Amino acid sequence: MNFSTWPPLLVVDVEGNGTNPPDLVEVAALPVRKGQPETAAAGAWLIRPPRPVTPFAAQVHGLTNKVLENAPAWTEVAADVHRLLGTAWICAHNAHTDYRVLSAHLPGWQPAGVLDTLRLARVTVPGLPAHNLDALIDHLKPDLTLAPAQRHRATYDAYATAQILTALASRYPAWDQLVAAAVPPNLPGAPQPEQDPTLW
Repeated sequence: MNFSTWPPLLVVDVEGNGTNPPDLVEVAALPVRKGQPETAAAGAWLIRPPRPVTPFAAQVHGLTNKVLENAPAWTEVAADVHRLLGTAWICAHNAHTDYRVLSAHLPGWQPAGVLDTLRLARVTVPGLPAHNLDALIDHLKPDLTLAPAQRHRATYDAYATAQILTALASRYPAWDQLVAAAVPPNLPGAPQPEQDPTLW
């Protein structure tokens, strides 16, 4: 895989407040260039949600109502998030969730495409008993010594997902093959089925 041929891409991760639909409490967006996470150009935002963080959600990511009480509201950071994402490709683990939540919070935003490391892992290493982020970290053993924060925080999970993406992508000869394996149907960037020329 020649990583220099990749289009602009950011690995994203979101954390919510446990309500349905979820409000955002943290967003991370990490550019990947030439196969490496570019932490100096990353964006990370803590967000004060309009509804309280549930005890279960706070137990998962550690972001309590107290921690977030002085964070900006989503309306104060949405333009910055939109500006960083632009029209680049995004990647996330179980990307349907992150794409759906970000799309709901960013009207008019449309990425060039959406890579999903969960789908990619199921295709690339099908024999694993699980393909969640912890299982892939355990199997692929990416270097996470520079990962910020800790597991289940958006910045850490985005960094880990970026490392998993490049580890799995290295097994594909070209970007098009990666896209075919990693983009879920009905999400932006999904390969279109070839039209049968015999059909009218």
